[in-house]
Amino acid sequence: MAASKNQGREAREARERLTLYNARQAVHTHKVSRRRRDNVIAALGVLVVIALATATQVFYFSAGPGMPTASPSASAQPDTGATVGDVPDASTAEGRTWTGDITLNDIPLGISLDGATAPQAAASVIGDIQNGYYVGKTCHRLADSTGFQVLQCGSQDGTGADSGYSYGPVENAPADDFYPAGTIAMARVGDDANSNGHQFFIVFGDTTIPSDSAGGYTVVGTVTSGLDALKAGIVAGGIVDGASDGAPVVPTTITAATIQ
Repeated sequence: MAASKNQGREAREARERLTLYNARQAVHTHKVSRRRRDNVIAALGVLVVIALATATQVFYFSAGPGMPTASPSASAQPDTGATVGDVPDASTAEGRTWTGDITLNDIPLGISLDGATAPQAAASVIGDIQNGYYVGKTCHRLADSTGFQVLQCGSQDGTGADSGYSYGPVENAPADDFYPAGTIAMARVGDDANSNGHQFFIVFGDTTIPSDSAGGYTVVGTVTSGLDALKAGIVAGGIVDGASDGAPVVPTTITAATIQ
């Protein structure tokens, strides 16, 4: 009888030990499963953050404010590798220096265009001045931040869009990507050397613009007078919404342009 009781107690204790062991195993398995799940969630979270950061940067540098600060550019056109529209032949620049003025609102700027080192761009700007294209066009974009200070003008619709007129190549771009105050250069689409058009930008403060796969930006000439008046009369007014790149607070129109 005593042996039977001992055997029953041992069997009961064995069952209890097995139950406790199974419970511990269940807890351990749950912890391992939860740890794996947490690791997967964390990894997915990291991937989501990386994807969002990448998407944000792509937008910033291709369509958002990052594109303006990096490169004065016109709206995208197909890279045909050839002249589009009624672009004057480079020979009309005559390989010489041209002088004249461009008036923004009531501020006259003396200009000099280099028909020797940038003959195709000079021919285009000269043609646009002579045929009256620029008068009435606006300066739709002002960028004013450390190392990037430009006023961009001449788009067809006043928003930076152009169509049906483009040419290349990039001419007279600075090898060191440095555009000193007073530089007049042509805007173009990023990575497209054949997308120069009507738009130009005036550098009113020393500016560095990194080259892209197409090179730099065609330096077509210089502002020879009136730059201080431009800064006082237009730049000092600031940019809409207090931004560092956008539409100028002072609406700016090309009211006159001459060349000789």
